[in-house]
Amino acid sequence: MTVNDSCSHGQQLLLARHGETADNAAHLILGHRDPPLSHAGREQAALLARAAREAGVVALWTSPLQRARQTAAVVGRLVGVEPTVLPGLIESDRGAWEGQPIDRIGHHSARLYAAFVNAEAGFAFPGGESLCEQVRRTREALDVIAAGPLPGLAVAHAGTIRAALIALGQPVPAERELQHGRIVRVAWR
Repeated sequence: MTVNDSCSHGQQLLLARHGETADNAAHLILGHRDPPLSHAGREQAALLARAAREAGVVALWTSPLQRARQTAAVVGRLVGVEPTVLPGLIESDRGAWEGQPIDRIGHHSARLYAAFVNAEAGFAFPGGESLCEQVRRTREALDVIAAGPLPGLAVAHAGTIRAALIALGQPVPAERELQHGRIVRVAWR
């Protein structure tokens, strides 16, 4: 069964970007870098936990990266659900861009950066993962989540949320528009 097949009953998947890290606040590209949550990120995780409880979350999934696991742990304590690490939810491997300031990349690699922001189908991070590879991996993770109890919340990354939206044929915002610690509802078809 595929994601699209399992979603034909009007179900929703809940996705959330992890709480903020100091690297996020400094406007750096993280990718597979693994910094912990900042103080602001822990506060965002607590707000996400309350929103998850209000949404009736019964299953909780997380990326293996520390910032997502820490966020999911806060959510799990409040909703009474143990987070399950799902490797397919990991952020894209951003290759040579990891650790670099976003504005520097936008200035020095304007065309490639625009392709990233616009989620162009042929985009790939220099020395890293392609958007198509991440969409395929994310689709597989969504299949796992859709097969479990719902509503389920996946705590992941901006790139993962964008890949999920692409996989489901939904509009894709720029990463900067996806706020830390906020639920994004993905409508199944």
